[in-house]
Amino acid sequence: MCGLAWARGGPPERWGSLIVLVGAIVYPLIQLFLPAPSRPGVYLLCEGLYGFSFLVLALRYTSPWLGGAMLLQAIQFSLHAYYIIGEKPHDRTYGMVNNLNSAGVLVCILFGIFAAWRKQARTAKQLHAAR
Repeated sequence: MCGLAWARGGPPERWGSLIVLVGAIVYPLIQLFLPAPSRPGVYLLCEGLYGFSFLVLALRYTSPWLGGAMLLQAIQFSLHAYYIIGEKPHDRTYGMVNNLNSAGVLVCILFGIFAAWRKQARTAKQLHAAR
């Protein structure tokens, strides 16, 4: 999907895919290098940075898909905070909400890519018709 964002998306889609890619790299590194007791706080910090990154993109580019991705990241942050504060172990509900939420962010970015692609195609068609 990141390749599609870079090939057919605009700047917000490229930045959004880069945010997702960085998150996909950072989370396994946290599991690999940090001891288990310190992981929850670092995960929460990363989710906060992830959401903040989408907020900055939403304010900069004001695209509807960015608003959706930002709201989904807020839900993700709340999910992590709920399980950390409640000192609850990760269960099936956590896994389902986490995975659905992550898939939702990817779907939002995909909608953004298709919208940018259509806009590029319309612009190219108008330029070709004007000649």
